[in-house]
Amino acid sequence: MKRPITLLCFLLGIASWASAAKEPNVLFIALDDLNDWVGCLGGHPQARTPNLDRLAASGILFTNAHCPAPACNPSRTAVFTGMSPHRSGLYRNGQKMREVLPDVELLPKTFSREGYWSGGSGKMLHYFIDARSWDAYFPAKDTENPFPHTLYPKKRPLSLPRGGPWQYIETDWGALDATDQEYGGDYSVAQWVAGKLSRKQEKPFFLACGIYRPHEPWFVPRKYFDAFPLDKIQLPPGYREGDLDDIGQEGTSLARNRYFPHIRAHKQWRQAIQGYLASIYFADAMLGLVLDALEKGPNADNTIVALWSDHGWHLGEKEHWQKFTAWRACSRVPLILRVPGGVNGLPRGTRPGKCSRPVSLLSLAPTLLELCGLPPSKVHDGPSLVPLLADPGAKWPHVAITYLHHVGSFGLSAERWRYIRYAGGSEELYDIRSDPHEWHNLAGMDKHRGTLKRLRGLAPKKFARAIEPKISSLPILQWRPLKAGAKAPPSRPDGGTFDVVFVNHSGRDVQLFWMDRSGGRKPYALIKPGKSYRQNTRPGAVWMIAVGEKAEALGYFEVGDRAARAVVPE
Repeated sequence: MKRPITLLCFLLGIASWASAAKEPNVLFIALDDLNDWVGCLGGHPQARTPNLDRLAASGILFTNAHCPAPACNPSRTAVFTGMSPHRSGLYRNGQKMREVLPDVELLPKTFSREGYWSGGSGKMLHYFIDARSWDAYFPAKDTENPFPHTLYPKKRPLSLPRGGPWQYIETDWGALDATDQEYGGDYSVAQWVAGKLSRKQEKPFFLACGIYRPHEPWFVPRKYFDAFPLDKIQLPPGYREGDLDDIGQEGTSLARNRYFPHIRAHKQWRQAIQGYLASIYFADAMLGLVLDALEKGPNADNTIVALWSDHGWHLGEKEHWQKFTAWRACSRVPLILRVPGGVNGLPRGTRPGKCSRPVSLLSLAPTLLELCGLPPSKVHDGPSLVPLLADPGAKWPHVAITYLHHVGSFGLSAERWRYIRYAGGSEELYDIRSDPHEWHNLAGMDKHRGTLKRLRGLAPKKFARAIEPKISSLPILQWRPLKAGAKAPPSRPDGGTFDVVFVNHSGRDVQLFWMDRSGGRKPYALIKPGKSYRQNTRPGAVWMIAVGEKAEALGYFEVGDRAARAVVPE
């Protein structure tokens, strides 16, 4: 009499498994600017990341994962489109995704088209939401602003004075006397995502959670700073005095920006490290809210979790501060995948473990589609990681490539070796097994010629050209009118060069003058009404606009830290 009941239970179990295999959920978590300062990756001995570590312990931790590009925009675009920067032509933050790729389908739209509900919160793309790709978003997707209100100090800068117009205004840090809830920002994002995870959804879901910290500025509630007493802060393990001595000019010029000397001059190095560690700890706590909601809610047994960071960050390694390099401090990122049993592409799910194969974030899109039983996309460039999820030690013929903003410059990661090539032809080679911090450039040694030849053969031969942003997409410089007889201030140029486009909306001919360091003026162009003029310039340069035969000054623009549009008003 019990046999029919047993058979019924067996059949119901098969039906349940088939349902899970057909439609697993996806929780897609991104952290911003997080390098390997994670407990399970061992990047810094003082990093406190209990929630990242517990997720890693329950899934597959990829210990040799690398970003497609060392900057937010190209990396995130590559993740959401599955297209490599060298094929899409999107290499830099200043480009606009929808200008470069106007019709490409993003990952949430792919899931939505296949019957999923696609929602998200926080920064997933580069400072915009792309409303057409989502069913719902917080903040509201029509605003195209992915950031909820965040508490910041009333007076800024708080800790690091600005060294000049070259310095990113958000490079600053400090503790805030506020609770997580009062702080808002990532806490609000985590709460919204947690709310979705706490309820059973009518459809399977693709749910994205963008945690902004540890992106600058490093302002978080005080309790996260208090966990890292300043007098006990340790310098980055990867820092080494004279580390650039065996690197060519291309690499050296990329490394030596003004940030690191400026921070050291103001005796803020340890304070900055404290701020970064505190911001990581805060981001990890927000991750904990999300994971707790998943594990306590109705979706725990049928949700794939994918966690990644868009790129790493230098805090003095290679004498560099910020990102934008091909070195491991910037290219290596956390990547964790946890797959429940019963999903279509991996019926037994993941068993906890680590994988040292070289992988790229480009593989996220094709991996998730395969796991969910959805058709592959022809535009995806990365190989699926499903073979490595099944067996972390499986054969893996692929390398991971990180593309720099100069077309033709890249870093290539194999399992043992890292190869960097710059557009001008200079090269670097590192043996990661014996030199994980890339202190010893082996590219010039005869005994490594064979390795160099093999790695060169794995690199791309063609690179799409970079598509420049439209003039209308550039940020606008402030117009500063001058009273009759007044003079524009002298230039204080300081930093790298880029273009500013001057647009004449005044209805008459205007003359463009550069103000030199002594306050003299040098003529550069005559701009006709309705026309524009592109000029290469530097942060801190002052450009004056004048009219008439006597070149009477109307006003001026002071150049900031990036390409911009300077509009002469009517």
